[in-house]
Amino acid sequence: MSHNPLACPPRFRRLLRYIDEHLQSELSIDQLSEVACCSRFHFQRQFAAWMGLSVGEYVRLCRLKRASLQLAFRQLPVTSVALDCGYQAPESFSRAFTRLTGQAPRQFRLQPDWPGWASHFDPLSRHRSRQMKPLLTIEQVDVVEVPAIWLAVLEHHGDPRLLGDSIRRFIRWRQQHGLSPQRHATYNLFYNDPEQTPAAEFRLDIAVAVPQPVSDSAAGITSKLLQGGRCARLRHVGSDDGLGAAMQFLYGQWLVQSGESLRDFPLYCQRLRFFPDVAEHEAELDLYLPLAPLATEQQASPGIASG
Repeated sequence: MSHNPLACPPRFRRLLRYIDEHLQSELSIDQLSEVACCSRFHFQRQFAAWMGLSVGEYVRLCRLKRASLQLAFRQLPVTSVALDCGYQAPESFSRAFTRLTGQAPRQFRLQPDWPGWASHFDPLSRHRSRQMKPLLTIEQVDVVEVPAIWLAVLEHHGDPRLLGDSIRRFIRWRQQHGLSPQRHATYNLFYNDPEQTPAAEFRLDIAVAVPQPVSDSAAGITSKLLQGGRCARLRHVGSDDGLGAAMQFLYGQWLVQSGESLRDFPLYCQRLRFFPDVAEHEAELDLYLPLAPLATEQQASPGIASG
């Protein structure tokens, strides 16, 4: 059973994936209209009517979004960031970045203005989440038994627009302790919905799997046990802009049809492939919805244990 009606023609979904894959390349109107199987005489008007942005503005925002995350979360030289995002010279990249965000690339790298950043890129996220909803089916969800895992956790409390600062702190701490994403799995625990929660009450854990409890109060790192148990697992491929729709599918479609009951433990994910290291539509994570034990199992309902 299909969950979402097709939000846009398949040829335009293919076009958006193509743009994500080729942000470093020259993207002409003739080239993009050919990918969209659309007459170049009508392409620009069709794209703007469907997406709510001109194709030129859409490409520019996608390029600068990727660039901003590379600047904030990765240690790439500004010149490399500029080339990777389709700018032939760092000077033109710097002008475009500063004009949009109000901060020069190096200034943004040192101290990002995340609320200002959100005001420029949230419209792009809204358009993408509306037009690129994941196409999900019940068959994509499986029920798995998850082992208990120790996590080193940085808790984010407050305005979700400032989450980038918490991510930067956590990345630095991981690097200092040699906990690379390639060898130590990355998790997020979702305590509430940012769309329905006052900003001051928003909570999210940023976590890494560790072999034993770890605590670093100076860095704000605590230890938590991700309790083992049954979970519904759904692979989400693509931008976090579609993550809310994937969560709604688990609660609103799969859970109702499965007849399962929920465990007293938050929804969480394991991140597998990261944007901006891969194209945005290629990012991957597994969502885990904790389920109650089967009636035949004799075990207590688990929670989050702090170490």
